Amino acid sequence: MEMPPTSQSPWALWKRLRAGHVRILWLVLGALLMVSVLPLGLYHRLVLQLSQDKLVDQERVQQTDLVRSLVLEIQHFESNLTQQLLSERQILDLTETGRRTSLIDDVEDPVAEPKVTHLLENFVESNPNTFIYLTAVGKSGRGTSASQGHFRAEQDPFVAKALQRAFVTCLQSQQLQVTKFRSDPLALAPDNRPAFVVAVPLKDANDNFTGMLAAVVSLEPILRGLQDASVRGRSVFLVDHNGKIVAHHDTNNFVPGADAQGNALVDQVRALPQDLRNTATMRFSETVKKRSVEMVGTYSTFPELNWAVIAERRLDAAESDTGVDELNRQALVFASIVVLAAIVVGYFFAVGISGPIRGLAASTRAISRGEFHQRSVARGALEISELAENFNKMAGDIEEFIEKLKEAAEENRELFIGSIRMLAAAIDEKDPYTRGHSGRVAKYSTLIGQELGLSAEELDKLRISALLHDVGKIGVEDRVLKKPGALTPEEFALMKQHTVKGANIMRPVSQLKEVLPGIELHHEHIDGRGYPYGLSGAQIPLMARIIGVADTFDAMTTNRPYQTAMDLDYAMERIRALAGTKFDTVVVNALESAVQHGKLRLSAVEVHV
Repeated sequence: MEMPPTSQSPWALWKRLRAGHVRILWLVLGALLMVSVLPLGLYHRLVLQLSQDKLVDQERVQQTDLVRSLVLEIQHFESNLTQQLLSERQILDLTETGRRTSLIDDVEDPVAEPKVTHLLENFVESNPNTFIYLTAVGKSGRGTSASQGHFRAEQDPFVAKALQRAFVTCLQSQQLQVTKFRSDPLALAPDNRPAFVVAVPLKDANDNFTGMLAAVVSLEPILRGLQDASVRGRSVFLVDHNGKIVAHHDTNNFVPGADAQGNALVDQVRALPQDLRNTATMRFSETVKKRSVEMVGTYSTFPELNWAVIAERRLDAAESDTGVDELNRQALVFASIVVLAAIVVGYFFAVGISGPIRGLAASTRAISRGEFHQRSVARGALEISELAENFNKMAGDIEEFIEKLKEAAEENRELFIGSIRMLAAAIDEKDPYTRGHSGRVAKYSTLIGQELGLSAEELDKLRISALLHDVGKIGVEDRVLKKPGALTPEEFALMKQHTVKGANIMRPVSQLKEVLPGIELHHEHIDGRGYPYGLSGAQIPLMARIIGVADTFDAMTTNRPYQTAMDLDYAMERIRALAGTKFDTVVVNALESAVQHGKLRLSAVEVHV
């Protein structure tokens, strides 16, 4: 006989799974199967790390050999040009003038000048790739020169200043104990090619200073070496110990003499003692287009020139060059296939959790919008189904409670409005001539507010303020309030106090705070001649301006002890005449619009809205 499936049998679990009533535990266990991707990711990371470490070691060796080789080339270049300059000085010393003296004794001598110029020109022509400009000057700073092409040292202010500093150094060479001068890096116009000034003092047989032999030296050979070394994403350049560019392979963006501080390798060079010869490699990060990039760089200093050669390369460029990128791509493709398979399998598990939860979230959002009738379908995992059932019960309780709150709020509002109406009626009853006045002013004010486009909330405040605008008359003596004839000045002064008294009566009621301007200021005039404060124009709140017009309109169209009720057209004519002085023109126009559209008609003091 077939046994019925028990609650713990696979058949029972399968039925629960098919019904969608399975515990979250089993869904979590299914998701944990996807953790198999984690070891793959860790293995991939380990392989990449090993490959990158090997790549860094290889790049370190290449950069170290490169910078040391360039240092030797630059030292040889500088030594060679210095030797050539000293040889030229010796030629000047060995060449006699027509007076049987050496040219070096007085290069300013007009007799010696042609020979000096000829020697300088021969020297420059024999070294076209190195010496751009050569000059020999005497003790007074005057002399002769030769140059390549159309170069003129005096036309370049930086070269001219460097030559001046060279002359001062050579003049003080004996005190300073220096044998030559070398300037900071220079950028020659028009294409900012790298160069510097080198000079040696001229001395006679008695070791007395007679002048200076100075040259503007092009670093073009060094620049070509840097450019040849800057391949496959590698950047090689030359800086001095102060962190200024001497020569850079990218001549468009890096000008000789520019400050290179901020580069990790340059900052490291600046921190070293000037007389220290050192070669080191380091890894660092550099910000490129607001993105941090891993770099490998090497520097090599040589104190003879107080310069340093720097080579740096982005790791991603090195990885692309050595095939690490290809290995990474293959690993990512394989990992992507595994992850895709895991996503497909995990999707079915995720649906079992996310679907019911999304339904609960939608129901929650609906309730937050005030749709308390919204209910959630009880499906999904067992715990989620129970949660949905409890949620629906809670939503029902909330809906019932909200309805009760709405009913109570409406009752309170009706009680509040009723109290205000009774208070207004009680005020009107004090004066038999103004019975129903507050209600009519409230209706007229509401019509005007509607014409002005006020919101429902603003209209509600306006209506309450208009109902209570004469509440201060409670504090006015009956002999004044009910007097059938004209009031004396003293009596009128007492009557005018009803606006302030009304505001003071209502001020302790916090719910009526926003309606006080209509009570206190409805007798203020646009021209500033009203009361109680003599406000004018925009100083008077719109609520008070509206009630002021409605109050006067009702007074004109009802019977009073001192006048007979006017007809509608005559009353409107009188009010229009007061627009701009006593009343706001915009409010008067709104009243006239309500009359013209038939919204306001006088018929047994009945107003049709």
